Amino acid sequence: MEFEILQDLVLIFGVSAVLVFALERLNIPSIVGFLIAGVILGPHGFGIIKDMHEIEIFAEIGVILLLFTIGIEFSMHRLLRMKKIVLAGGGSYILFAIGVTAAVFYLMIEQLNESIFFGFLIALSSTAIVMKMLAEKGESDSPHGRVMIGVLIFQDLCVVPLMLLTPALSGEGINVIDVILPITKAGVIVAAVLLSARWIVPGLLHQVVHTKSRELFVIAIILLCIGTALLTSKMGLSLALGAFIAGLIISESEYAHQATSDILPFKDSFIGLFFVSVGMLMNIGYMSDHCLKIGIAVSLIFILKAVIGVVSSLLIKTPLRTSIHAGIGLAQVGEFSFVLAVAGRSAGIITEEFYQIFLSSSVVTMMMTPFMMMIAPVVSRSVTSSRVLKRLVKIQRVSEGEGLPRKREGHVIIIGFGLNGRHLARVLKEADIPYVVLEMNIDTVIDMKKKREPIYYGDGTSKEILNKLSIQNARLLVVAISDPASTRRIVSIARRENPDLYIIVRTRYLAEVDDLRALGADEVIPEEFETAVEIFSRALNKYNFPSNVILDMVDKVREDSYTALRSVELQKKHLFEKCEWLPNIEIDGYRIPDGSHLGDKGIAELRVREKTGITIIAVRRGAEVFTNPSPEFHFRYGDIILFTGERKKMMQALEFFRGN
Repeated sequence: MEFEILQDLVLIFGVSAVLVFALERLNIPSIVGFLIAGVILGPHGFGIIKDMHEIEIFAEIGVILLLFTIGIEFSMHRLLRMKKIVLAGGGSYILFAIGVTAAVFYLMIEQLNESIFFGFLIALSSTAIVMKMLAEKGESDSPHGRVMIGVLIFQDLCVVPLMLLTPALSGEGINVIDVILPITKAGVIVAAVLLSARWIVPGLLHQVVHTKSRELFVIAIILLCIGTALLTSKMGLSLALGAFIAGLIISESEYAHQATSDILPFKDSFIGLFFVSVGMLMNIGYMSDHCLKIGIAVSLIFILKAVIGVVSSLLIKTPLRTSIHAGIGLAQVGEFSFVLAVAGRSAGIITEEFYQIFLSSSVVTMMMTPFMMMIAPVVSRSVTSSRVLKRLVKIQRVSEGEGLPRKREGHVIIIGFGLNGRHLARVLKEADIPYVVLEMNIDTVIDMKKKREPIYYGDGTSKEILNKLSIQNARLLVVAISDPASTRRIVSIARRENPDLYIIVRTRYLAEVDDLRALGADEVIPEEFETAVEIFSRALNKYNFPSNVILDMVDKVREDSYTALRSVELQKKHLFEKCEWLPNIEIDGYRIPDGSHLGDKGIAELRVREKTGITIIAVRRGAEVFTNPSPEFHFRYGDIILFTGERKKMMQALEFFRGN
């Protein structure tokens, strides 16, 4: 039996690897490849894997590990910061989804209990797919990303109450004690989690880490995951919820980063295993025989959930464009709906035929989600720019822009008040340069207003709001948001409104540089590139490369539009040995370029020590090294000067050598 399971795992990962590789070449998300692999391997495809019980075990393991990795990336602090979106946005989404779906189905079947249960099934979206897509696109902290994550968190918290209410819809009735007792147990578990996260687990992990055994640390992390999952299962809750709680416990400890680095390398495999198992549940034969019904069901699900998502987002004062984007992203059926559907079938609420239609429709919505999220920015932009909605959007944007400064000149406009925006604002304030900030997170706006920041709530993609920020008279625009589609639109509008405006854009990936420059950005700073520059600069500095050599390399890379990084040839042998025994003294180097003012001049003639306060300790000329050169020593082009001095004098010396 163990060899059959091993054989099935090899087949799953082998077929998945081939499909994901092929689809990546076509820029199709990997999730689709995993789902197709499941369809091919499953009992309803080629029947290579036929044991449905084994498939269900794979799915359960996948969900447990997936929710554990998601939980470890969260924290109670982050959850509290999103409380408005989680409670108001998520609560309204669940209520609207259940109410609207129940009303629609009641008109069709005239069965109240079944209609309400259909609402339960439709109300949940896929945490796994949406969070993975947001992470891959770098949009987890974007306006629409925050809305989607907040709603998903609330949905996951609602799984237990929905499961407890399911027996009441079967007509069997329900005992109040049967509802209160599990909820009380859940409350006790949550309280225990909070206490253990603060007091017990950090102490245990500290003792484990103190042994300096990485193997023991990994075993302890896995034990916490499986143990907590089993504990919640024994108390009537789900294994997946326990795994999420276990991840949350670790996320609250000071060892969260180490745990993340040890566990996350397996994250994609866990996600892949789960999606393969979901694909295995799809019955191709049934779908071909009932394609019309399934097509209608899929269309109805997407329309209902998208509209509900838009309305719920608008209720928490999210801009229409962001609301449409979030609504489309949440329009699929979630993985926990499968659990509810099985419970409903067992309780006799839904028939076997409805279960098959729902199962097929749900998997189709999951498979379509990556594509829906890819077109969401285009759809949201097209809808909000249509004539029918233009007036509504204008009214909303004007409302957003109330209180914006009317007249400014020569100022800086900062869009996005995350880490980069905050640092820039602090520097501008110290330099006494006027600036205004535009931010979409209303909580951030309220907090910063109390600190007297010139910050305003609004959507940067709105021409009206940019005009109220005096975009025509601004000197500089800095776009520092985590929404690629919005960033491109902001740059395009700003360039049209002010052709002379200098635009600096922060982006996540190097691939976006050319597009943003084509739209009008003067400077584009990709995070991944700047990280690479910082790494190779520090690496060369560790080997005492002359600072001007490093700066020249950095300049060359930037001048070549971030394409010369691979072509820079670095000298592999270090130039000088590092001096470690003078803690207050710096050692640096400078290579004299052709045409430098230092060429053919002596040390005494240049008065180096008098003007800079540093001491030249050596000069390298080709393979020859002159130590402690005399005042009469003359420099030549290509010489490398090794000098030392106090830290504050070093930059002054470099400026002198460069002729500034």
